[in-house]
Amino acid sequence: MKVDPDRELVERARAGERTAFDLLVARYQRRLLRLVLRLLRDPAEAEDVVQETFLKAYRALPRFRGEAAFYTWLYRIALNGARNAILRRRQRSAPQGVAPSQLPAPVPEIGTPESMLLSKQVMLAIDAALMALPLELRTAIVLREIEGLSYEEIAQIMECPLGTVRSRIFRAREAIARRLRPLLDLPVDKRW
Repeated sequence: MKVDPDRELVERARAGERTAFDLLVARYQRRLLRLVLRLLRDPAEAEDVVQETFLKAYRALPRFRGEAAFYTWLYRIALNGARNAILRRRQRSAPQGVAPSQLPAPVPEIGTPESMLLSKQVMLAIDAALMALPLELRTAIVLREIEGLSYEEIAQIMECPLGTVRSRIFRAREAIARRLRPLLDLPVDKRW
């Protein structure tokens, strides 16, 4: 098992040293914001979720057992906050008589002008493909490909078996590849 690089700061923060927790916030704030923003696509909402994450972490710090690395615990809190934000958003926008779970996930529109470069179109297509994925697949692929976390770390954060993480990442890659094939003019049997 890896040694938690945050252990000393966590212990100091648990002992009441406010600057130690401030250092943890400084270390992870941008990463969490990037992650949550990728999931929610609303900067103000993402900032609220990240702020709420640190507040919850600070309050729960005395109960943090250290069985997982601090950052995986923090990411888990942030992901739960993002899930809750998505549920609240769906409940607000649900038509009368329709359960929020019956609504499709929101997909951003892609309005690519003809003059844009292919790379810009590809980035927009990847973004749209990510947003079209179910939350579990989107979370897994963002943690792996954008945050660069290992499969083991993702399994801890998402609280699921390693095989499930591998399956989610595979399915996410396949779904993204399907959406990119027409844009990249690739044969059906080739991913990239």
